[in-house]
Amino acid sequence: MNVKIPRALTIAGSDSSGGAGIQADLKTFSALGVYAVSAVTALTSQDTLGVNGIVEIDPDFVSSQIRSVVLDIGVDAVKTGMLCNGAIISRVSSDIEELDIKNLVVDPVMISTSGNRLLDEDAIETLVSKLFPMALVVTPNLHEAAVLTGMRVECAEDMRRAAVKLWRLGCRYVVLKGGHLQGNPIDLLYDGSKFREYPGIRHATVHTHGTGCTFASAIAAFLARGSTVEEAVRAAKTYVGAAIAHGLPLGRGFGPLHHFHEFYMFE
Repeated sequence: MNVKIPRALTIAGSDSSGGAGIQADLKTFSALGVYAVSAVTALTSQDTLGVNGIVEIDPDFVSSQIRSVVLDIGVDAVKTGMLCNGAIISRVSSDIEELDIKNLVVDPVMISTSGNRLLDEDAIETLVSKLFPMALVVTPNLHEAAVLTGMRVECAEDMRRAAVKLWRLGCRYVVLKGGHLQGNPIDLLYDGSKFREYPGIRHATVHTHGTGCTFASAIAAFLARGSTVEEAVRAAKTYVGAAIAHGLPLGRGFGPLHHFHEFYMFE
């Protein structure tokens, strides 16, 4: 029996607290009806208060993981998150090119919410030069956009100018996340010719750990299911908003989203 099962791969770091990284990605793929596979780039000792330690994985072993799942199971979309260093980025970029992966969502993870550096500073140029040109979608937050463009991003007009600069780095679509601005969060999509705004509601909660990872992986999941980029971003925005609204009050810091809010709730 031939059954079409959408498949998505996350290439990212492991979050021992389960709220972000590959754990968030795997939960998101599963919640959205996509078979989830992974390639781990780093192990982190992490809780809701911050990152306590990082062990980076050898680039050859990262590549082995990618090739194992792509050549056997296959993938319909790939999401990258924490890539740690230039050597891993270079190896991942080579694999994506050689394996002819098309639906690539790049979340340019640089610094954790708690302020820990998750990407070597000297690897940013490698990320931009090697991975961005292969990306269908990149999903920076405002801090990441500022680092990548060299400009301050502090208002809606800044977001538009930054989106244009980011698009010129080679990706086909830019989704600039506006959650760090005041007021209700508005995400901005730019495709090189037009802008689309995706407004949301700001929820009164601190349980937002993993929001960026979840958003990017949700976009990848909907792409794997056959959505257009515009449809995928809109659906991902809706999914993440609901997951935040039902965030889980776990730990002493920033608790995780409730990735499976559509399936069960807690009293």
